[in-house]
Amino acid sequence: MQKEYVQVVTSVATKEDGQALARHLVEQRLAACAQVGGPITSFYRWQGELEQEEEFQVLAKSRSDLSLALVDEIRKKHDYETPEILVLPIITGNSDYLSWLDEELRTSP
Repeated sequence: MQKEYVQVVTSVATKEDGQALARHLVEQRLAACAQVGGPITSFYRWQGELEQEEEFQVLAKSRSDLSLALVDEIRKKHDYETPEILVLPIITGNSDYLSWLDEELRTSP
């Protein structure tokens, strides 16, 4: 059976928040790699008002069987009331990289 991989995306208020979250997810072996990028500018409606905020994006690479645990862990650590947490499928990739992901992740949720 072929393993399926995912990239989980969230955004946080500060670079420090992003770095702490990325480090935690990798330490917990829920993500093999987590990257923090930004700043980015986000536009959205919140409670009827148009908002504009500077944020930082966290991209975590994992397997689909760990995605629910990964989402739960992000939700626990996140400061936002309604955080963006999106799980995106990885269709294909460098087989050596995907093998490395497996080596670095938990064996089960």
